[in-house]
Amino acid sequence: MTEEQTNVEQLCRDFRKMFQSLRDEVGKVIVGHAEIVDDVLISLFAGGHVLLEGVPGLGKTLLVRTLADSLSLEFRRIQFTPDLMPADIIGTNIVMEDRSTGRRMFEFQRGPIFAQIILADEINRATPKTQSAMLEAMQEHSVTSSGTMYRLPEPFLVLATQNPIEQEGTYPLPEAQLDRFFFKLLVPYSNREELGAILDRTTAGHNPAARPVVSGEQILAARHLVQRVAIAPHVQDYAIRLILATHPGGEFAGEQIGRYLRFGASPRG
Repeated sequence: MTEEQTNVEQLCRDFRKMFQSLRDEVGKVIVGHAEIVDDVLISLFAGGHVLLEGVPGLGKTLLVRTLADSLSLEFRRIQFTPDLMPADIIGTNIVMEDRSTGRRMFEFQRGPIFAQIILADEINRATPKTQSAMLEAMQEHSVTSSGTMYRLPEPFLVLATQNPIEQEGTYPLPEAQLDRFFFKLLVPYSNREELGAILDRTTAGHNPAARPVVSGEQILAARHLVQRVAIAPHVQDYAIRLILATHPGGEFAGEQIGRYLRFGASPRG
């Protein structure tokens, strides 16, 4: 085994330990939802964003907060409401005056999007104009104000939540923004055993808290390692054929695809 192979093997072992430590730390607070937790962590290391959908009270916001507590990253929560404006998210230029000279100038005041983990709570309650303010941030990891581009801190991750049953006063996410999410995860109800564990914790005065176990530098290094994972040619070709099978009228599309789909997956898929 070459030195490079030994180094890669050690990096993989370290990554598995880091993934498990994050999973265990989140599990101290979140009862159940193991698949949801794993998918959120997969998105974190793949460099994608996550949309969590579920009825109120299932722990969506708690999951995001717990993940933020497990990471040494700057966390911000943005509560989306119908009166929220784009400038409330990305920031705006304000007039500043130099007291010594009396000279006035514009200075960009950064909004809450300038963090590393963003909780976009009830994202479908904001207007499409405000929702669109997230597009550049989620795709390019930057925002533009008055013609000037500002880079966002890395790693950058958006975890958005939405309620599927309360539709009054909400605005469905546009397709362009839905396409920016790596996963859309449907958060299920807890089962009997999980509800029992939740009751035991809340009535016994036991309030576990997560502690930081992974830094931003470790996450960026892990993302670089993930990109180096080898893919067998037949697996890669299967993924390509799967994408092409979603294109109506395409070579690999079946009859049902042409009947029920209008648009197929893009290369991003």
